[in-house]
Amino acid sequence: MMLLNGGLLGLVHRDLPHDIRPSALDWRVGTLLMAGGSVLVAFQQFLPPEFMLPLGNGFMLVGLTLYWRSLRRFYGRRDIPWIFLPALFAVIGIYGFAAILPSFSGRVFIATVAMVFLNSAAAWTLRRYALDEVSMSRRVLSIIFIVTGTFMALRCVIFFMLPSTPPNSLDNTNLVNVITPIVVGLLPIIGTTAFLLLCSDRIKRRWERAASTDYLTGLANRRTIVTIGQERFAAAQASRVGFTVAVIDIDHFKAINDKLGHDIGDEALKHIARILEKNCRGPNMVGRHGGEEFVALFDRASAESAKAAAERLRAAVDAASLTLVGHDPLRIKISIGMGVMRAEDRTFDDVLRRADQALYQAKNNGRNRLESLG
Repeated sequence: MMLLNGGLLGLVHRDLPHDIRPSALDWRVGTLLMAGGSVLVAFQQFLPPEFMLPLGNGFMLVGLTLYWRSLRRFYGRRDIPWIFLPALFAVIGIYGFAAILPSFSGRVFIATVAMVFLNSAAAWTLRRYALDEVSMSRRVLSIIFIVTGTFMALRCVIFFMLPSTPPNSLDNTNLVNVITPIVVGLLPIIGTTAFLLLCSDRIKRRWERAASTDYLTGLANRRTIVTIGQERFAAAQASRVGFTVAVIDIDHFKAINDKLGHDIGDEALKHIARILEKNCRGPNMVGRHGGEEFVALFDRASAESAKAAAERLRAAVDAASLTLVGHDPLRIKISIGMGVMRAEDRTFDDVLRRADQALYQAKNNGRNRLESLG
């Protein structure tokens, strides 16, 4: 089953996004090493133990290490130079207790320390670097690492409490030896499935994000703004709280494109987007409505507080300049039109339309200013 799961991951490897492939490759190789280690341990009686035991345990420990590195790569963490040292030290210890001072208890202790550390490190990585990720596959994978590490620790304690330890891990008269392969197989079998689902969850979230955000600025796109605007309008209507929409337009944007080129125009759009996003506070949000036009939603805000918030946006843009290579700093201005929800409004579009009318007034009255219609 381990070999089949490793082969399955190899088949789907090329279908994964490029940034996930290194992580998937680590997991695939780790699964194959776990399978190879299991085979070597299972056939330890046919070759000298000082050769088979360090090699078999080494394969499994390096496989666990690759699982840990796979998760670190999955979450964009840097490689740790010493990441393979726990496995190396454990292999040296196992060799000592197999060839120099034969001791089953000693080998169990050394292997247990390394396995508990590697399982704990992998579980910690899943919890530490995925705090904003709600994923059942991540939880399942984390639980598998915790269960495996806990079982290995309990196994070691039980062996030391027994009046006489088994001669080796193949002694089927010992219940712990019978259960151990089942628990060890959780990671390469069920864990690989959970890892593939983890990859699938990330791809799904990316598609959802791509469908809801503007490709250039990273802000919410028109569809998202309209959807959220309709939801907030309905909530404001039901609870009788304030709701205001602001339409923001870059002044003389066509002149920027004509004079400096569309690449500079794109930089100007991203520059404005960063400022607007940074200065939208609390429940307020901003998105790109299209072209050089943005829309801000001021939720649960009175007309006065929404007007003050919109004025802060205008002032923040007015105070900042866009630094360009080979050009003088570019000062960009914006005009803002605000639409305040009225009792007779029936849809979000009513408020948005009023904001558009206010923007038209701001343009006619000299630009770089705020106009409001309530």
